[in-house]
Amino acid sequence: MIHCTKCNQVNAISRSGIVRGKQRYYCKNCRSYFTLPEKIYVPATVNNKKHMATIVDIARALNISKSTVSRALHEHSDINAQTREAVLKMARELDYQPNQLAQGLVNSKTNTVGIIVPEFLTYFFPTVIIGAQEVAAAAGYNVIICQSQESFKTEVANANVLLSSRVDGVLISMTRETKKFEHFKTFDRYGIPVVFFNRVCEEINTSKVLVNDYEGAFKAVEHLIVSGYKNIAHIGGPSVLRITYNRLNGYMDALKKYKLPVKKDMIVYSDLSPKAALQCAEKLLSRKNRPDAVFCVNDPTAIQLMLYAKKKGIKIPDELGVVGFSNDPMAAVIEPSLTTVEQPVADMGRAAMRILLDTIKKGVNDFVPVRQSLQTSLIVRQSSVRKQPT
Repeated sequence: MIHCTKCNQVNAISRSGIVRGKQRYYCKNCRSYFTLPEKIYVPATVNNKKHMATIVDIARALNISKSTVSRALHEHSDINAQTREAVLKMARELDYQPNQLAQGLVNSKTNTVGIIVPEFLTYFFPTVIIGAQEVAAAAGYNVIICQSQESFKTEVANANVLLSSRVDGVLISMTRETKKFEHFKTFDRYGIPVVFFNRVCEEINTSKVLVNDYEGAFKAVEHLIVSGYKNIAHIGGPSVLRITYNRLNGYMDALKKYKLPVKKDMIVYSDLSPKAALQCAEKLLSRKNRPDAVFCVNDPTAIQLMLYAKKKGIKIPDELGVVGFSNDPMAAVIEPSLTTVEQPVADMGRAAMRILLDTIKKGVNDFVPVRQSLQTSLIVRQSSVRKQPT
């Protein structure tokens, strides 16, 4: 309730614009203009918790309407410069932050995208995210990152969080447990574009970014054969992942090209955990006719194999050649250094994000899904190079 500062009248008061950042009033009783003494407005707390300022707080602090504050914040032409400056000044004082979700509900766009990855234990997925964020930030998009911990249940929860956050699109790499895809299909029903990368879902017709796993595996095994290894084993990944089949096929075709037998007992599978990798290593290296070389589905698996071999006194590379896949930073520092297939990891993130933003721009109905395959390169190190006889 506003009292006139001169006649103390209440019922005859009306607002009369902003003067030097303060609300001015007009009293019809004494026909005079006045402003109220300046005071600091502190937003109320709720349950002893700090309250995030809203446009209601700005409006209350300046004794103006919410609609006036909203128009001033959005630089509408019908708001005079003094009012706009007063609103912006108060917004700074109250540390007001725009509610992007609320704005997104109005504009049907939040300028936010999500990324779901299965783990952060290796360097691979954090590096993909770095590449993706570079592209997103340059385009003015924020990124929500979700990590599923190789759990299907957590992955479903992550998808629901991104749906409720009204993201404009999602990059996804599946968990090793994922066999059902309804939580991914929900994005399509809501018109939210999805791009899969690395671990992709072939059941959904959407864009995908991968590396040429088959070619990389073929080159790795061919290198082992040319280096003199003949009894070459393979540690593969989970059966639900496409990369497992692509790398397995590259392994088998390289053996066939050089007329070496494909032995089923020389192929074992890991769930990509360190424990499973050690179990595979023990299974292969404890047999009587043990392999003289192993091509592993990824570098962490290869490193666990090397550690087990050294523990058993098996000399690398003279008695056992080892090749991994991905060029993990540990591959260069382990002793002996690990031969591996390098993937353009950050480029994968960049490519996937570019495709996603292009899909958002064009709309899912007008965008034709693309499948992009990035090339690999073989990095030869000590783990696969036998000493030449003198």
